Amino acid sequence: VLLVESGGGLVQPGESLKLSCVGSGFSFSDYSLSWYRQAPGKERELVAAISSAGGMKTYAISLSGRFAISRDNAKNTVDLQMTSLKPEDTAVYYCGAKRPWGDWESNQNDYWGQGTQVTVSS
Repeated sequence: VLLVESGGGLVQPGESLKLSCVGSGFSFSDYSLSWYRQAPGKERELVAAISSAGGMKTYAISLSGRFAISRDNAKNTVDLQMTSLKPEDTAVYYCGAKRPWGDWESNQNDYWGQGTQVTVSS
């Protein structure tokens, strides 16, 4: 089983960035997918999640609508489009897969990616 994130990097405040995660080795379309992030000295937190067929989505309230999650089950990918980035968005972003939908506060996934660093700084 693999989840591989890409797209992280250094951006300036106000810019946009798109993260992608590709999965393999499991039945991708059967799993809810999520993006979590962990900033230095802080706990890992949910950013966004999407159900197996994409019909349900949930986002961290603190994001104020700046991020959007989407998935393509034909390509085994889940994306996170991030806009109006702020320095407080700086973190390692992780892709996760789990069954069933829900219980996001537990920060538990069946599978995790290795993470990709996003740094927002001028």
